Amino acid sequence: MKQGIHPNYKTVSATCSCGATFEVGSTAGQELYLDVCSQCHPFYTGKQKQATTGGRVERFNKRFGAALKR
Repeated sequence: MKQGIHPNYKTVSATCSCGATFEVGSTAGQELYLDVCSQCHPFYTGKQKQATTGGRVERFNKRFGAALKR
């Protein structure tokens, strides 16, 4: 690799909104603030909500089903 053309790669602390702090490498060289991390993201914690979205026909029947039964 050429010398002098690569940015400095430093270890900085990344703080999540949940309060968890991690040490990560960065060329920014300043502290990072994260919205989600592996300790609070629903996918990693297992507290994932399963959205049961119905199809268009079910949505139509919910809206207009009573009017069609007359």
